[in-house]
Amino acid sequence: MTALVSGFAGAERRVRLDDMDVHRTGGRHTFPLVAPIYYRRHLRRAGFELVVEDLNKVPVLAPLWGDAPVVLLVHHLFGTTAFQEASIPIATATWLLERPLPRFYGRVPVIAVSQSTVDDLVARGFDRDLATVIPNGIDLQRYHADPTQSEFAEPTILYLGRLRRYKRVDLILRAFHRLVSDEGVEAKLIIAGKGTDAPALERLRDRLGLAERVQMVGYVDESEKIRLLRRAWIHVQTSPKEGWGISNLEAAACGTPTVASDSPGLRDSVVHEQTGLLVPHGDVAALAAALRRLIEQPALRRQLGEGAEAFAQAYSWDACAAALEDHLERLLEASRTPNRARRAAVRSTPPDTHPIH
Repeated sequence: MTALVSGFAGAERRVRLDDMDVHRTGGRHTFPLVAPIYYRRHLRRAGFELVVEDLNKVPVLAPLWGDAPVVLLVHHLFGTTAFQEASIPIATATWLLERPLPRFYGRVPVIAVSQSTVDDLVARGFDRDLATVIPNGIDLQRYHADPTQSEFAEPTILYLGRLRRYKRVDLILRAFHRLVSDEGVEAKLIIAGKGTDAPALERLRDRLGLAERVQMVGYVDESEKIRLLRRAWIHVQTSPKEGWGISNLEAAACGTPTVASDSPGLRDSVVHEQTGLLVPHGDVAALAAALRRLIEQPALRRQLGEGAEAFAQAYSWDACAAALEDHLERLLEASRTPNRARRAAVRSTPPDTHPIH
């Protein structure tokens, strides 16, 4: 197996990792331009049977220059959400580069990490029959509930992730303000993570008079992350769009329910009234009401936590990797068969990748 990836400062250009030959070329902004050149010069004669292109903002257009069947792996497309984070020129470029994707990949098998991503692709002109859902997994040996670690004594809400504008952590702060300042609920909020939006969030916290109730703890290591996920009463996510919402799955494995925006990706990784609660994105009152409901109903919180833990068990990395391997093997076999059989192979979704949905 060979991986052609972007280089970065201090990285070796050629290295073998976990039985994989890794070739690094270009950098963060130049990789899509130089990848085809590198492939033609160094990899074209390797005799690959299948090329998997991981679409990450800017496509490398492997169907145009690869000499083997191509499979497109998609986490999510940004669409107009790019304008909530990047500068106007970069957001515009990202949006424009996504527009012609069906023209280049419309007849290519697609692996998406969620049904929401498939729906987005179909809305843009992709063929639903060529798409298969294989979600991301987590390390269940690391992420699991621990009966020796009880909930925090005080009702505690946790956001854990990057602090970027498009994550809309401001909605959490506004809902929390409504909860504790307007409705008098005794609770605390922990915001763990770092990112460019941290200063603005700190200013909003202070402006809302929440400095004593909201802890912004910055980056946390894996052990602290897991401790927080296990001890928090509620995990919360309010992005307008994600590919899958892997932090929701990590919280679920630790037995903690999630309150999330009913938005693409998050609605795939949170099952409403089974592993957590979904609320209309941007509705601060609904978000505050859902948080209050779980704080004031411990039996429901416990029920959703148990449902979340059971849900997460289907998503180990081993299970997801096996599903991916099986699907790629079917695609390889289909590439040697007539069109009708090939389409049937592409449509076959790996079993047990989304058991509750």
